[in-house]
Amino acid sequence: MPTLDDILEHIGEFDLFQKQVFFVLCFMSAAFTPIYVGVIFLGFTPEHHCLSPGVAELSSRCGWSLEEELNYTVPEQGRRGESFSSRCRRYNMDWNTTGLSCINPLENFTGYYGNRSSIPLTHCQDGWVYDSSGSSIVTEFNLVCEDSWKVDLFQSCVNAGFFFGSIYVGYIADRYSLRLRIYLCLRAQEVATSGVLVAFAPSYLWIVIFRFLQGLVSKGSWTAVTEIVGPSHRKTVGILYQVAFTVGLLLLDGVAYAIPHWRWLQLTVTLPCFLLLLYYWCLPESPRWLISQKQNDKAMKIVDYIAKKNGKKLNVSNINLEEDDGEKRSPSFTDLVRTPQMRKHTFILMYNWLASSLQYQGLIMHMAMAGEDMYLDFFYSALVEFPAAFIILLTINRIGRRYPWAVATLVAGVACLIMALIPEDIHWLKVTVGCIGRMGITMSIEMVCFVNTELYPTFLRNLGVMVCSSFCDVGGILAPFIVYRLAEIWHELPLIVFAVVGLIAGGLVVLLPETKGKTLPETIEDVENLHR
Repeated sequence: MPTLDDILEHIGEFDLFQKQVFFVLCFMSAAFTPIYVGVIFLGFTPEHHCLSPGVAELSSRCGWSLEEELNYTVPEQGRRGESFSSRCRRYNMDWNTTGLSCINPLENFTGYYGNRSSIPLTHCQDGWVYDSSGSSIVTEFNLVCEDSWKVDLFQSCVNAGFFFGSIYVGYIADRYSLRLRIYLCLRAQEVATSGVLVAFAPSYLWIVIFRFLQGLVSKGSWTAVTEIVGPSHRKTVGILYQVAFTVGLLLLDGVAYAIPHWRWLQLTVTLPCFLLLLYYWCLPESPRWLISQKQNDKAMKIVDYIAKKNGKKLNVSNINLEEDDGEKRSPSFTDLVRTPQMRKHTFILMYNWLASSLQYQGLIMHMAMAGEDMYLDFFYSALVEFPAAFIILLTINRIGRRYPWAVATLVAGVACLIMALIPEDIHWLKVTVGCIGRMGITMSIEMVCFVNTELYPTFLRNLGVMVCSSFCDVGGILAPFIVYRLAEIWHELPLIVFAVVGLIAGGLVVLLPETKGKTLPETIEDVENLHR
C-alpha cells in the first residue's frame, strides 16, 4: 500500500495548495520574532545616573548645560575600582544647601580637600535619571545596578518556557490527540493572551510570570509546515520558513523604532497574533495526523481536496493509505546513548544546539548593548540572514551537510574572537565582523535543525530531535547572564566565551558522518554503519 509521501509525489509535493498553506504559516514564524529577541527593545538599558534631589534646581539657577551638570554633580566612572560608579553611585551630600557655587559647587561641602574623590559616595537612594525619550522595563522598574540581573532573568524565563513547553506541548498533543489546526489555534490564543498580559503587567514579578507563560506556549509548531509537503521539498521549505523569521526581525526593528515605549510596543507586536485564530478556517486537518489515528477515510478526503487544488486527478476509491513502519517500535531515552555512534551523535548534537543558541542570542544582545545605533545595527545584522539561507540552499545538495556546517560554525567563532580584539572606536569594522559572525551562526542553526533528523533511526527520530533541541533552550537561558554579567568584568569577555564555544562546536561537527545522498536510517544498526 502507498504511503502519504507516495501520493504527494503524484498530486504535487509543493504545488499551489502547499504554497498557499506555507504562506499562511510563515506569518506564525514572523510572529515568533518578538518573543525570541524582543528583549533587545523591551529591556533596553539607556545611559543613566543617580537622581540627586536639588541638582535640577541648582542646574537651572546656574544655567548649566547637561554636560556641565554631569561633570559637576556625578562621580567619575571607575573611581575606587568600582565599575560604572557614575551610574550606580552619587555624592553623599545635600544639593539643596544654600549658597552653593555655580563654578565648583563641591568645594562648599565638608570633606572636600581640592579633590572630589575625597567626598563619600552613597547608593542611588532616590532613583535614576535616564537619557532616553522612550521607555523600557529597565526605566520603568529601575532594573539597573544591583537589580540589573533582572533583565537577564526576563529573557531567561522565556527560554525556560520554551524548554518546558517543548515537552508539555508534545505530551498534550499525543495524550489528548489534539488535531493540528485546533492545536495551532489554541497556541495562537495562548501566545496572544500571554503577550497582552505582559503589556499590562503591574509589576516586574508579573512580567516574569507572563513572560514564562508566553514561552511555554510559543514553541512546537514549526514542524507543522512540513506536514503536507513532499519529502524532496521539506528541507527547502524548512529553510524558507526560517527566512520568514528573518522578515519578522526586520519588521520588529521598524516597529520598535517607531514605538519606543515598551508597553505599546509589546501590545503592537502581540495583537496580530489573534489573527492566527483564523487558521482554523484557513488550514485543513493534517492527513498524517488522521492516518496515525486510523481515520484513513477522512485523510483521503483531504488528499483529494489537495489534488483538486493542485489541478491533479486522483482516484481515492482505489487507494488505501498505510502508516510508516518505522514508528511501531517504542523509543527509549537509553537508545540515544546505548551504542557508540548513537552516543557520539547525541552528545555532539546536544552541544551544537546549545552552542548555536548561545551564540545566536548572545551575539544579538551583545551587538545591541555595544552599538552606537541599536536599531541600525540590529537591521544590518538581520539582513545577513538572507544570504545565509541562500548559501545553504546552494551547498546542501552539492557539497553536503558536514563541511558547510563546520565552516559556518568556525566562522562564527572566529568572528567573535576578532570582534573582541577590534577597538571600540572602529565601530563600523566591529559591526561588519559581527554581521559575518551572525551569518555563520544562522547557517549553523539551520544545519543542526535538519541534520538532527538525519542521524537518528525512524522510530527514534522525534525523541532524538526533542531531547537534543531542548539544549537550544538551555543555551538561551544562559545567554543573557553570560552577555550582561561578564560584560561588567570586561566588555568583550562574552565574545571570548562565544568564540571558544563556537570553535569547539565546529570541530565536533567534523566528527559526524556525512548524510548527503544517504537513505535515512531505519534502525540503530543503520546509524552505526553511517560512518562507513
